[in-house]
Amino acid sequence: MTAEPLAPPVTHYENFPVASWLCPAALRPAVAAIYAYARTADDLADEGEVDAATRLQRLAEYRAELQAAAAGSPRQNSAWPKVFAPLAAVMARHRLPLAPLEHLLDAFEQDVRATRAGAVPADLDALLDYCSRSANPVGRLMLHLYGIDDPDTRARSDAVCSALQLINFWQDLSVDLPRQRYYLPADRCAHHGVDPRAPVRGPEFSNLIAELHQFTRAMLQKGAPIAFEVPGRAGWELRLVVQGAARMLEQIATSGDRLLEQRPRLHARDVPRLLWRALCMRRPPP
Repeated sequence: MTAEPLAPPVTHYENFPVASWLCPAALRPAVAAIYAYARTADDLADEGEVDAATRLQRLAEYRAELQAAAAGSPRQNSAWPKVFAPLAAVMARHRLPLAPLEHLLDAFEQDVRATRAGAVPADLDALLDYCSRSANPVGRLMLHLYGIDDPDTRARSDAVCSALQLINFWQDLSVDLPRQRYYLPADRCAHHGVDPRAPVRGPEFSNLIAELHQFTRAMLQKGAPIAFEVPGRAGWELRLVVQGAARMLEQIATSGDRLLEQRPRLHARDVPRLLWRALCMRRPPP
């Protein structure tokens, strides 16, 4: 029997575990393949020194390769063989749905166009609409791998994934703003007297971050019970994801207006705290 191609290992810094040892061994290749697919597409959208038209063209080529892989005939001359050979095998083995994978590309294309236009999201609803394409599809793909198809669980997955995306926005302000990538919602900025394209340190910005922190924290708490709905070791991995997100939110709250100058991140010293908090999580009452 010919071994299936494997996706490359995770090399980017990530807040949360990706295909860790807690993930069921049989699913690790699938999780790694989905991660490699999403990470590479994200890099096409925002890494390197190329113009928006070139980024959109590369994403269109990437989409064509995805569709070929989904049809069971991945291109022999693929520009991304380490992505699409493993992904094609995973799509066939696990019958992965195509739509969530395409929705991720929709989000990355939206990002490129928004950056080119210098666009600012109107409000939190606009950000959550973006999250429905940029983050939530990943959670739904994971639920598919775990064989879970329940509306309530999908809703909790969407809440956690959207919270993770929002956390990434607030965490990366010092990186994104100089690159003219704007994610602060215009209506909340206006309420606090903050320029969403050029915020400055001060109490106005700190108050804005405090509000965004509370909104994101509530969303994470809404989805947290999913950790008890996914069985076995995968459920424990989700506990760590939830606690890692909660810890990052604590750092965001503590950073306040310093987010404009430095990017908080998780460190090895956070691991014991996360493990303890994951162990102490309790299933909410019915």
